[in-house]
Amino acid sequence: MSDQTPNTPSRGAYAEAGVDIDAGNALVDAIKPLAKATARIGADAGLGGFGALFDLKAAGFQDPILVSTTDGVGTKLKIAIEANDHRHVGIDLVAMCVNDLIVQGAEPLLFLDYFATGKLEVAAAKQVIAGVAEGCRQAGCALVGGETAEMPGMYGKGDYDLAGFAVGAVERGKLLPKESIEPGDIVLGLASSGVHSNGFSLVRKIVSDLKLGYDAPAPFDPSKSLGAALLTPTRIYVRAMLEAIRSDAVKAMAHITGGGLLENIPRVLPKGIGVRLDASSWAAPSVFGWLAASAGIDPHEMARTFNCGIGMVAIVAPAQAEKAMEILTRCGEKVFRIGVVEPRASGEAVVLERCGKVWPV
Repeated sequence: MSDQTPNTPSRGAYAEAGVDIDAGNALVDAIKPLAKATARIGADAGLGGFGALFDLKAAGFQDPILVSTTDGVGTKLKIAIEANDHRHVGIDLVAMCVNDLIVQGAEPLLFLDYFATGKLEVAAAKQVIAGVAEGCRQAGCALVGGETAEMPGMYGKGDYDLAGFAVGAVERGKLLPKESIEPGDIVLGLASSGVHSNGFSLVRKIVSDLKLGYDAPAPFDPSKSLGAALLTPTRIYVRAMLEAIRSDAVKAMAHITGGGLLENIPRVLPKGIGVRLDASSWAAPSVFGWLAASAGIDPHEMARTFNCGIGMVAIVAPAQAEKAMEILTRCGEKVFRIGVVEPRASGEAVVLERCGKVWPV
């Protein structure tokens, strides 16, 4: 038998391969208080275990149906990376998931995130996860865990990607949309905070074509840098919409994400039903006029790419419209009466009028 010591990797071999376990542990330690601050009834939001538990009964549910969503932030992340501003993309991540839960009538309960990068930069990652925790706080759900993946060779220097996973619940029989949507119902629009998290491949192309820097003043809002203006986080509509749902004032909702107004509203409409929207009935952020004018984007393309100032749509009975608007306004939303439900035998399910009032080309 040989008495030679076998060749074994040194203690720092994994670090030499590009994975820093100590940096990962430092990040976990840094975000534990952030996660703890999102604790809610049913979950303690502690990190460090192999899985997370949620007590639906403790949260007040009697006969719940679970609803789950997953989403990302898209190429908006490239702006955050180039502008070196990572504070708000975590809010975007949560918003993209929980706003999809609420349109089905579900209350968001728990959230998990996935953060992947080539080399972990703790300071930037902490900013991202702090944003995730803030988004969870706004939505009333617990940040119960996630995964930080350091994968050398998979991403360029400074690059990272995000994915989010949310679970909510709704009592059986309370799912949305309701089957009672009918012609004459009112379409309400809740104001967006800006571009939100869709259409950024086009936004980035426009910025590149115009040879603008993200540190330059925004052409549509000189009080901010272009990067800061474009990184305005996606609005989270959960608390306001839960109030309206619990008042039984809402028949359906649509989260206006990729596909814009034209493709998201039809997802909640029954066959033979459409909506007619008046684009002059709401005040859109100036970024949309700038995008349309800068690239000569026609109104139809604008409305199927961007939210154009409306981040969430609610359909209500005429008799419930004032009640729903009062609840949503009291909860801090800007609400507009933007259209009406009508029969639609053929053609597009969304007819959008007077677009030039909102995004003149």
